Amino acid sequence: MTDTSGEIVAFRDNVGKMSLEPPRVLGIANQKGGVGKTTTAINLGTALAAIGERVLIIDLDPQGNASTGLGIDRRNRRFSTADVLFGEALLRDTIVTTAVPQLDVAPSTIDLSGFEHEVGQARDRALRLRSALTPLNDGKPGNVDYSYVLVDCPPSLNLLTVNAMAASNAVLVPLQCEFFALEGLSQLIKTVEQVKESLNPQLTIHGIVLTMYDTRNKLSGQVVADVREYMGKKVYDTIIPRNVRISEAPSFGKPVLVYDLKCAGSEAYLRLATEIIQREKDLKDVG
Repeated sequence: MTDTSGEIVAFRDNVGKMSLEPPRVLGIANQKGGVGKTTTAINLGTALAAIGERVLIIDLDPQGNASTGLGIDRRNRRFSTADVLFGEALLRDTIVTTAVPQLDVAPSTIDLSGFEHEVGQARDRALRLRSALTPLNDGKPGNVDYSYVLVDCPPSLNLLTVNAMAASNAVLVPLQCEFFALEGLSQLIKTVEQVKESLNPQLTIHGIVLTMYDTRNKLSGQVVADVREYMGKKVYDTIIPRNVRISEAPSFGKPVLVYDLKCAGSEAYLRLATEIIQREKDLKDVG
């Protein structure tokens, strides 16, 4: 498969930079597995980079799939987000550049699975990621300024996810177009509200992105209608289709926009990135 990173650079240069003042931190969360959470983190990050943003993806899932999907070999993860949360390394020490221009990642390892057990009684247990993010964009020589930080959460509402929410400006929720799509959404919303009340008063739900939409399946259309009725304007206009290229790309260690820039999945994630930036601009105008 040909490398289309050059096309991404050209696309980015044509669109131009549209972001707000950096950084904006978005936690990508859903306690259900298999909804396209990590896929969205990888490809939304790539799409934002493609349209001019400087993006950092923080892999907060012990499975490390976001890191693998960006081509970061496990043997090359000298430091990980586990080291950061355990207080053994600074975030900047973990950051690895990817093959995508303007996209970096702080990779994860399986060591992260012991986080809750190791620090569950510590007073700062829910605020460690927030503290780690504080030095970003401090203007010091050699430091990279990021406009967006995307935190890929594990598929559970555990202490890692709470750390992500405590550190985020907003939460983005991927929701699969399946029969049980709304199941568990109320619990996720409740968790967001609890974190907002106790740890992060500014936290909001940025939006819900519907994933794995199958035009051949009437159920998908019904799910879209139900979710829009239930969540209203919180649902993004962009819908991510079920697309074989999206499924294939991780096995090559590439985002789908690099694997096949012109496929339906790539086009959808570019639209989603543009929609998110527009929402950010609208929020600033209202503020």
